[in-house]
Amino acid sequence: MSWYPFDNGKSIGLYGSESGSIVRDEEHGDGVRITLERGGYTAPFSITCGIYGWMVHTRFFGTESEAQGEFESMRAELSKIIGAIPFAADPEDDSKTEAVVEEISEFVRRFP
Repeated sequence: MSWYPFDNGKSIGLYGSESGSIVRDEEHGDGVRITLERGGYTAPFSITCGIYGWMVHTRFFGTESEAQGEFESMRAELSKIIGAIPFAADPEDDSKTEAVVEEISEFVRRFP
């Protein structure tokens, strides 16, 4: 699976979770979304990302160039994390789940 525009790009220009205008909004077929907003209440730019059923994380930025660069970095790391999520029938589900939880914690530390 790969990244594609969320809702066929229909969310661009709408208000996002941080009350800003959505500039970029992408989803991965394996259950991840990342959204860049401009003009929210907290900061000039924000990125909210989530791995469905696992986590949601938001960051704030002062400039669009910084936010765009971080969007790319975060998206790449999210791709790695979802690749490690085990299937429910995996006999090593428990140990792999622990590893994914640690990867998510590391993601939040790396992208505060």
